[in-house]
Amino acid sequence: MAAVETKKMNLMGLNRKSMEDFLVSIDEKPFRATQIIKWIHQRGVSDISQMTDLSKSLRKKLSEICEINVPEVVYEKTSNDGTKKWVIKVDESDLIEMVLIPENNRSTLCVSSQVGCAVDCSFCATGKQGFSRNLTLDEIIGQVWVAANSFGLPRNPNSRHITNVVMMGMGEPLLNFEPVVDAMNLMVDDNAYGLSKRKVTLSTSGIVPKIDELSKVTDIALTISLHAPNDELRNELVPINKKYSIQELLDAVNRYVESCNDKRVTTIEYILIDKVNDGLDHAAELSQLLRQLPCKINLIPFNPFEGSGYLKPSGNRIKRFQSYLQEQGYVTTIRSTRGDDIMAACGQLVGQVNDRTRRKERSIKNQIIAKAIQ
Repeated sequence: MAAVETKKMNLMGLNRKSMEDFLVSIDEKPFRATQIIKWIHQRGVSDISQMTDLSKSLRKKLSEICEINVPEVVYEKTSNDGTKKWVIKVDESDLIEMVLIPENNRSTLCVSSQVGCAVDCSFCATGKQGFSRNLTLDEIIGQVWVAANSFGLPRNPNSRHITNVVMMGMGEPLLNFEPVVDAMNLMVDDNAYGLSKRKVTLSTSGIVPKIDELSKVTDIALTISLHAPNDELRNELVPINKKYSIQELLDAVNRYVESCNDKRVTTIEYILIDKVNDGLDHAAELSQLLRQLPCKINLIPFNPFEGSGYLKPSGNRIKRFQSYLQEQGYVTTIRSTRGDDIMAACGQLVGQVNDRTRRKERSIKNQIIAKAIQ
């Protein structure tokens, strides 16, 4: 009878505590976790034999039972404006996308948390492709690893080419809570990617219990995908609103801000869709609604995709909406459309969900939402 091959431990998929626990389990000192994390995440190394501050015997032991399994990039393309998109294979047939947006002296990486999305916002191409599964820690932090390595090796820990990470790619991050939190913790770990907590942002459509849970484990930046000034319209655009109303969402955000013990301003994302939510009456209602929350507003012109049925507003309508909010005292910006020539703009990330997944998508979507909000 042939021997059964034991699957190796993927060190890319361990957070700091799991790394320490694993080392103790193989009779090694837990402080080695910091060394290994530095090699993988700070220096971009995927070969255990290169970890030269570990003894040869430890490197040999780790090589026999561990691996550093990095994401497989199957496609990458750079936009005319410098935006870069990667398509990454995460299993036999599912693909995810991530986007790097350079701007002046910073680069923002947009990271995915799910294959597809269970929330199914009506204006988002990702939701229209269906939902397959949550990403694991190694698949989430592996995106950051790939992007950081794209600037060349060896990495210089003092030259952080990626200055900001936003959990705004494919998926609703709060429906994949623990792996997302673990990944963000590595992003801000000084021995890993060393980003400021203010430079790591989680964007949510409004999973209220998970916002409260998030406040107990982190104080990273929070962005709210609002997109409508009243429940009736938001029910159409963001279906999770049928479970958690706008007021419940804003109350949860206020609780989160209070738990952070600082005077932070929350970013409100608002996609402008032609003659759907972009009128002056909508602007007036939005202005009144947001008086209860210290915030700034980021207007995002809708990025068209096939079959959406929506249009991008004219420049005049966008500017008029912005001007009204500014007159009401809100800091209001218009997000530049970046990477639309390679389908990398906001709301355009599609990836690929296989046919098997499409057949079971509806039931899984309901199950994942129900489980997450219990």
